[in-house]
Amino acid sequence: MNDAEYLAQARSLATAGYVVLSYTARGFWASGGQIDTAGPKDIADVSAAIDWLDANTTADPARVGLGGVSYGAGISLIAAGQDPRVRAVAALSGWSDLVESLYAGQTRHPQAVWLLQAAARLVGRPSAEFEQIVSDYFANRNIGGITAWGQLRSAETYLAGLRANQPAILLANAYGDSIFGPNQLVEFFGDLTGPKRLELSPGDHAIPELTGLAGLPNEVWASTRQWFDQHLRGGAAGGAPVVLRVRGGGVESYADWADVTGTSNRYPLSAASFRANGDTVANAGVVLLTNGLEALTGIPPLAWLPAVDRSRAAVWQTGLLPGGAAVRGIPRVHLTVTPGASTGTVVAYLYDVDLLGTGRLVTHAPYTWLSGGQQVIDLALPATAWNVPAGHRLALVLDTEDPLYLDANPYGAAVSVGGSSWVDVPLR
Repeated sequence: MNDAEYLAQARSLATAGYVVLSYTARGFWASGGQIDTAGPKDIADVSAAIDWLDANTTADPARVGLGGVSYGAGISLIAAGQDPRVRAVAALSGWSDLVESLYAGQTRHPQAVWLLQAAARLVGRPSAEFEQIVSDYFANRNIGGITAWGQLRSAETYLAGLRANQPAILLANAYGDSIFGPNQLVEFFGDLTGPKRLELSPGDHAIPELTGLAGLPNEVWASTRQWFDQHLRGGAAGGAPVVLRVRGGGVESYADWADVTGTSNRYPLSAASFRANGDTVANAGVVLLTNGLEALTGIPPLAWLPAVDRSRAAVWQTGLLPGGAAVRGIPRVHLTVTPGASTGTVVAYLYDVDLLGTGRLVTHAPYTWLSGGQQVIDLALPATAWNVPAGHRLALVLDTEDPLYLDANPYGAAVSVGGSSWVDVPLR
């Protein structure tokens, strides 16, 4: 997006007395240079913008805040680790670990990268480096080079600078963010030592902030305003360090992430076998759209579990939960897998299942192995806040394909799950 993306919020802040500068990142639209994807040139641009404000406006250089959505969020976090003048950050739908975003569970996420490439070619000027990285990613080569490129563009790489500079950092993301999953932000939040807040909301990438960009009332932008008021203007403190907007309704506050989960129920998984013969009705949908619709309608991705082909997947269900369950935190799946091929992929889906067998997707994640032999897999599913109604069940589905990911399964390869497997569900 160009600088007009933030016009509504810039006007609101300026009306309240802030000096506000929005700019278009290099390489996009009418901005100069070539796309750097939150690289060193982008970070230098942030410091140059602060220099310009100091020289040309009445802005106080001792009270500088940075904020942005997605691309702007990542740049803001990295810049705060390198420029000590930054005193507050609002990173909305951003990332802290770009390598994790590209290869979570050792699995490539093609839809997200394709969207970045399409945007770059449509409204930008991609650099030769950018085009090479994207080409290598889709060809599944030069993984070491891509990793180094991603680490240079990850806020966690600059954690020492953030700890030294101590900016106040607000992290806001969506449970269903299909580009930058929430778990990396949960871990990053725990590593920060200065003033901090983590907010998670229903939806997909940049969806929780969308109405605020249009100038409509918006909880995330209200938090951003309060955060800047508190840490740049000496306003009153507001909001707990961790805020969860529960999927389906409700807001919960916690003193720390460790307080989110009260107990964890372990459900053992019996032995099962299936083959990589194609996808099943269990899937996570389309990047941005599927989980984005949940934020607007409250309806998550659905699957009728009796229709899941048992020759292509394994399905485990709990008994009826008479009192329901409040799932809060990061569900974890432990699998002992004996694969029929040296490479392969499995995708784990946790569902809330009603009496008619309709499953509502609670969370999911893929995992890919790249060498043969028995695989012991510990898979952290994305963090969530979901209430299972009384009388429903929980179900885990394990198959081998999903539209969101590039799998490594030879067609027809067998997958056997051993009895030493389980799923841990975090509860309040």
